[in-house]
Amino acid sequence: MIPNFSLYNNKPIPALGFGTYKLTQAGGIESIKSALNCGYRLIDTAYNYQNEREVGQAIQESGVAREDIQVISKLPGRFQRYDDAKQALATSLENLGLDYVDYYLIHWPNPKQGFYVEAFQALLDAKKEGLIKEVGVCNFLPEHLTRLKEETGEYPAINQIELHPYFSQPELREFHQKHEIVTQAWSPLLRTSLVDEEPVLRELAAKYDKSIYQIILRWIFQLGVIAIPKSSSRARQEQNQAIFDFELSSTEVDQICALDRPDGRQKNQDPAVYEEF
Repeated sequence: MIPNFSLYNNKPIPALGFGTYKLTQAGGIESIKSALNCGYRLIDTAYNYQNEREVGQAIQESGVAREDIQVISKLPGRFQRYDDAKQALATSLENLGLDYVDYYLIHWPNPKQGFYVEAFQALLDAKKEGLIKEVGVCNFLPEHLTRLKEETGEYPAINQIELHPYFSQPELREFHQKHEIVTQAWSPLLRTSLVDEEPVLRELAAKYDKSIYQIILRWIFQLGVIAIPKSSSRARQEQNQAIFDFELSSTEVDQICALDRPDGRQKNQDPAVYEEF
């Protein structure tokens, strides 16, 4: 069983989720159903992934009760004006075939446009209407999060950020912890095979009789972060869950954190300047 972390209000949230990026059409539906049937209860999608319909259909066909599943979707950058944000949420709900989404996140701050506070307020209002259980963000830096608090009186429940062995984001994680914001990791297993050759990861995998990817996911869990790995393979979906029967030492956690690189971002997507469509 996947354990839970807690949100700011002590609501439980699974400590490991399932990513659905690029899982589309019939094959995507089957992969998402497989994930639900092997125990995942936190499913991550986005308006811009263009697979909300597949996620909704998989939920409907899975046989798992809706109230037992937590669904994340995300507002795209082009819809950050108040009315546009409300309409995008309505479209997401229609695509998903759901009456509410558990978490709706602003996908990127898009600071050059400067509308993310307006979008956040729209989603807070939608929460009052029962359309969203909790409002969150992705890829927000401390200055963005601070502005949200100053202008709306609230921090987001979640900030989903790039986090992996080459980019562990200690300062941002510390900010989250101080302000009771849950950290989620996208691209937790990287988009590169470089990690396969990292000596510390190879040594830990051999020591614990686990795969390198299980070591990474366990490390993320011990950082108090929710990983949302994607896999279309049932075997890999199960393998990614098999991380709760061993524990890394604090020294080993620090050894993986020491893999951080100054250029650790995988696609140079710096939230201070990056603009999502």
